[in-house]
Amino acid sequence: MNIRHSNHRNAQAPDGLRLYAVGDIHGRLDLLDALLELIVSDNAGREPKETVLVFVGDYTDRGPDSKGVVDRLITGLPPAISPIFLKGNHESFLLSFLQDPASGLNWLYNGGVTTLLSYGLEKELATKALLVGGSRLAEASERFKVRLPANHLEFFEKLELHRHLGDYFFVHAGVRPGVGLEDQNEEDLLWIRDEFLNWPHDFGAVVVHGHTPVHTPEDYRNRIGIDTYAFQTGKLTAVGLEGSRRWFLSTNASV
Repeated sequence: MNIRHSNHRNAQAPDGLRLYAVGDIHGRLDLLDALLELIVSDNAGREPKETVLVFVGDYTDRGPDSKGVVDRLITGLPPAISPIFLKGNHESFLLSFLQDPASGLNWLYNGGVTTLLSYGLEKELATKALLVGGSRLAEASERFKVRLPANHLEFFEKLELHRHLGDYFFVHAGVRPGVGLEDQNEEDLLWIRDEFLNWPHDFGAVVVHGHTPVHTPEDYRNRIGIDTYAFQTGKLTAVGLEGSRRWFLSTNASV
């Protein structure tokens, strides 16, 4: 198994819980399936304990099978592991496109075309929506509404912005320094980068996040970054948290 242990012991997961958090999947159902197998195997090799699986968002776009990823998350996760699904900026893109097609160009430029294709939209329509915009965006949005299963729309609409468990704060992008964890605004939680990434001090909890891709998971005292650019590198990463211990699992041999 591809596993790396951390030397940090400055935070505690809730008593009686084992946590796993999964980084940005971006349409790679193959990698999600492989990582879930690693997590199940890792979990089975440890003392039986209530287990929670946190997904930090960006399930869709760029990779080839966004629809398959969402199907798996809704109906195909391992039994006896409780999931928590957080919202990523790409899910925000998707929902905005459904509500306001004119806003969709930025989404399509950032991988949304592959999501439309995975839900069965014609390639010609998706491409023209990207290149022409206007009425083609509106047409693609209406067609997407028809193709999007009701349980998928419900999944996207019910995504949480963050979850605080023990000494860990799970979120997609990060938090704004100097603002209380419960007072953060949605834009920062989904989009922040430099102000958060460069902050050397405590945030009030260890922040577990994705959004900013890195070659290897980032393991600091104040934050843990687990977006390892899965759709391009083939490396989808999870962090395991139990007591004061943390460890990393990856679909790639080098974590």
